[in-house]
Amino acid sequence: MDRRPGLSARLKLTISYAAFLLLAGVLLLAVVWFFLLRYVPPEAVTVRGECSDPARLCPGTFIPGRGDLMRAFIPKAAVALGFLLVFGLAGGWLLAGRMLTPLHQIAAATRIAAKGSLSHRIRMPGRRDEFRELADAFDSMLEQLEAHVAEHQRFAANASHELRTPLATMQALLEVARREPAPGSEELVERLHYVNAKAVDLTEALLLLSRSGQRTFVGERVDLSLVAEEAAETLLPLAEERGVDIEVAGDFAAAAGSPALLLQMAVNLLHNAIVHNLGENGTVRMATAAEEGGAVLTVENTGAQLTAHLVATLTEPFQRGTRRVRSDHAGVGLGLAIVDNIVRVHDGTLTLTAREGGGLRVEVRLPGSAGS
Repeated sequence: MDRRPGLSARLKLTISYAAFLLLAGVLLLAVVWFFLLRYVPPEAVTVRGECSDPARLCPGTFIPGRGDLMRAFIPKAAVALGFLLVFGLAGGWLLAGRMLTPLHQIAAATRIAAKGSLSHRIRMPGRRDEFRELADAFDSMLEQLEAHVAEHQRFAANASHELRTPLATMQALLEVARREPAPGSEELVERLHYVNAKAVDLTEALLLLSRSGQRTFVGERVDLSLVAEEAAETLLPLAEERGVDIEVAGDFAAAAGSPALLLQMAVNLLHNAIVHNLGENGTVRMATAAEEGGAVLTVENTGAQLTAHLVATLTEPFQRGTRRVRSDHAGVGLGLAIVDNIVRVHDGTLTLTAREGGGLRVEVRLPGSAGS
């Protein structure tokens, strides 16, 4: 924004300090005038005392009048006010400079951050005051911005890598089809259809991931037990195809949020639990519970043994458990990342824990709705 040049904050503070000091001096002199000089007679008088010798002229006592005192007082008062003005300007300039030093440090850090360096921190020493609270808040903002930028950079790199594979495969298949149009065309078309479907699924997942992190919904009262049942009905054919049993249990559990996003969250959790399960005789358990101030959704599945290090990375984009699964229902590695986004925009918490016998336990805690 273009602004016309004006007085600096330091100069404004200096003038304010000097004006306040000068005003205090004027008020002090006014007090002297009203409460002291007003009782002095206007004219000077001489009071003569009694002499023991009547023939001798006794000296009298001279009492100055108001005019005499004013002639003596006003020049000295003017000099004092001039001294206060000079002292106020000099002292105010130094004091204002010292007081504004933290702001200069914050401004310098802002300029550094504007150039793209988000690793710089002010770390202003001293006890807490308004300036240090501002500096600490600025450091916290830079830390969060740096984390978000790093996350977005990783996400962009992973997305580019993931999109490059199906696009390159389609390009290669198209070149084969151009060179050899007749033989094996049905198989080639089928492979192209599969790769294209994967690319479309990945694009839709990326769009959903970006939208799920935005709080653009009006919170409603949502029963997580009904959400869990609807998700189970939706994915029941996939579970039967893969030989996985789904168990849904739990009481009424009201949470505040978007019904569509919470259903997407439950579907993603259940899909992840079905796909990353045992080859046969696998089990998925979904349970809901109400607690004070919120609701809990738990999803557990059987499966391979997971390490704590691997579990800690599962909510990052394009992570698919123990290996990159390439099956019809393996997904694109964004399921838990989308769940994490949905939980965060609902002010909830997502906890992933490796089960002792193999598999994963996912617990989602969401704040309750008013009146639940």
